[in-house]
Amino acid sequence: MKVHHLNCGSMQFPTSPLVCHVLLLETDNGLVLVDSGFGLGDIAQPAVRIGGFRRVIRPVLDSEETAVRQIERLGFHATDVRHILLTHLDYDHIGGVSDFPNAHVHVTSAEALGAFQGLSVFERRRYERAQWMRESTIVEHQPGTETWQGFSGVTPLDAIADGVLLVPLPGHSRGHAAYAIDAGDRWILHAGDAFYHHTTLDRRSRRSEIPFILRAQESFVVYDRALARRNRERLASLHASAGTDIDIVNAHSPVLYERSSERARQPA
Repeated sequence: MKVHHLNCGSMQFPTSPLVCHVLLLETDNGLVLVDSGFGLGDIAQPAVRIGGFRRVIRPVLDSEETAVRQIERLGFHATDVRHILLTHLDYDHIGGVSDFPNAHVHVTSAEALGAFQGLSVFERRRYERAQWMRESTIVEHQPGTETWQGFSGVTPLDAIADGVLLVPLPGHSRGHAAYAIDAGDRWILHAGDAFYHHTTLDRRSRRSEIPFILRAQESFVVYDRALARRNRERLASLHASAGTDIDIVNAHSPVLYERSSERARQPA
């Protein structure tokens, strides 16, 4: 399948500019998004849909960066998007969902439980209810029975397309997930917010090399610190062992976004 790398939300985070890295998959069954970034509704009502934290992350909120506008520039229509695979339900990942009301929205059951039922005070404050996908068809996924590269609980999403895997990666949130995509010449693993800074993948790098603001954010907006730390270590190990066979990206690193975008433009 053909994979496009989209930045669906530049953020002027203090000392560390960030992106909202979204994957667009061209499959035999239509278009599929992995995450959705910010959407047109966020641009129209930022105070309502994003809330006060927007003053910290300072999103650019440019309509030309939204997934729906970028898809249209590629010659497609919003109705061509059949599925949206969400790593989790934070506002900078679900804002664009409302631009695709006909798409099926996929999320882990654990993430839906924490977000929609607000099982803890932390989760009740974390999620912006104004953004929730009221008109969308939500598809919840329990942990699967398969493994992939040492990760367990994996679910092949064969009904969407061959070579699309849901990989549970809880820690950042209760039901955070990654998605592994078979791009033909390599696998792409979108790890969402399992880590923020590109040097996390380099086992030779020190944690102190990551900007303080990003380390603070990873610690502040986290459901389970121990799980999140373990997943960062597992991803670094996978990066070291897999080499160029697996392209690990995340949701917010501009460095990984540029690298993967450039690689996608090169002939297979």
